[in-house]
Formats: sequence, C-alpha cells, structure tokens
Amino acid sequence: MPRSRLFIWLLKKGFPLRIFFSKFTRVPLLGRIMTYMLFHENEMIYLPKDDVTTIKVNQTVDQKGDMVVPSDILKHFIEEANYHVIMDWCICRSSLKCEHYPIELGCLFLGEAAMRIDSKLGRKVTKEEALKHAEKCREAGLVHVIGRDKLDAVWLKVGPGEKLLTVCNCCECCCLWKILPHVSKKISSRISIMPGVRITVGDACIGCGTCQIICFVKAITLIDKKAVISDSCRGCGRCVSVCPQKAIKISVEGIANLDESVNIIKSVVDVT
Repeated sequence: MPRSRLFIWLLKKGFPLRIFFSKFTRVPLLGRIMTYMLFHENEMIYLPKDDVTTIKVNQTVDQKGDMVVPSDILKHFIEEANYHVIMDWCICRSSLKCEHYPIELGCLFLGEAAMRIDSKLGRKVTKEEALKHAEKCREAGLVHVIGRDKLDAVWLKVGPGEKLLTVCNCCECCCLWKILPHVSKKISSRISIMPGVRITVGDACIGCGTCQIICFVKAITLIDKKAVISDSCRGCGRCVSVCPQKAIKISVEGIANLDESVNIIKSVVDVT
C-alpha cells in the first residue's frame, strides 16, 4: 500500500529539522534504534563531478579507452538494471524550496523494488531516459550519491532493500547528507568517499574560505591562511569547482578503484 499524502506532507514539513533530529543518533539506545530503523545496511558512495576529475587508466568500466569519469560507474548500473524509475521532483529541494538547483530533477531508482514506488511519486523509464536524466543532473551541477539507502525504502514503502539502488542527485544547500557531521560514526561511515579519490590543496591557496563555505560536511578548515581538508571529506569535488585560485585538485587513479566502487555497490544491491 503506497504512502499517504499526509505522510509525505509531514515528511516535507519535518525535513528542515533533519540536522536537529540527526543528533539523537548519538544518544545511547535511542541512537541504535534510529540506526536500525532508518540506516541499517546502508552503503553509499559519492561520485565526484566529472568535469573536475582526472582518472588515468588504460580502460574504462567494461570498455577500453584512455579516460574514465565517475559517472561511468552510474552508467554501468543503469545499463545493467532491468528496472528504472525517476522521481520528477526532489523531496529535499522541494522541502526547502531550493532557489539554486532544479527541484524537478529528483532521484533515480534502479532494481526490482523500484517498480513498487507509487506512480504518483515516480515514473518508470527506459535505460535511455535514465541516462539522459543523470546527464541533466550533472549539467545542472548536482552530484550523484549511489548505493543502498534504507531511508528511501522506508519513506517510499518499498522492498526488499537489497533490490533498490538509490541514485541521489544532491546539491550542497539542501542535501539530506548535511547531517553527516552530526550523526553517529556508525551511520556516517556508511556514506563514503569514492575509493581512490585524492584531493590536494596547492600553494596557490590564499585562504579565502570559499571552499569552506560550500563544503556540506564541514571537512575544510583554514589553518595559517590555507585550506586544510580533513578525512571527513566525501570527495564531491565542489570545492574544486568554486576555488577562485584553482588551488584545489582532485583525481582518481587506477581502474581497480572504479571496479572496487562497482563491487561495493553490488555487494549490497542487486539491480538485475
């Protein structure tokens, strides 16, 4: 039975308080209950923005070539999946009335469980339409987060969870995962930087703080007038895009790291 309109309305009204509620995941017992109900068996990976990433390899995922980009991982799963559903609205941006990114570019769901999503919330599409949707999201400046997300299975009231692959198309201002600095380590550890991603700050950095402002997980601090990126970085690449001095560089090296990303996702979700 699909979720009621009242439930969706309440969810949207409560979304702006997500950071406040997320702090309760650190409370003993209550935190364990929240983790099991909403985040159990999560495994999600941030895919850096293609236009700021260099991957030096001899072949791409499942094909030969000189260069691969993070979105090739998403393309791999779209091609492999038998079921594709697009949401024509983003619940995060809709809840916060986002003024910076398109609200109509919602999540993409892959796998058998996606077919159980209420038709009022999402529509079945072809592989070609799914690929085009993902491309539109990247062109709009959104960042893909891909993997198994129990929160989606819960609020969409679908299952089984191992048959639902979530592809969030996130902005830095409205993203659900702005809760990461506030949730328990058990939850935050399941939302990961892509294997092999390396972000460096060069000598051109003048400590202007632009990157610090855009970082949605508060992974950047200024020390001695220079940006320092901590281990909490998820490698989204936004800091690279906004740096006025072009002082921040991001790279992913080695085909093994892309294969590892694919294998991590495949270990928790089956989209065929």
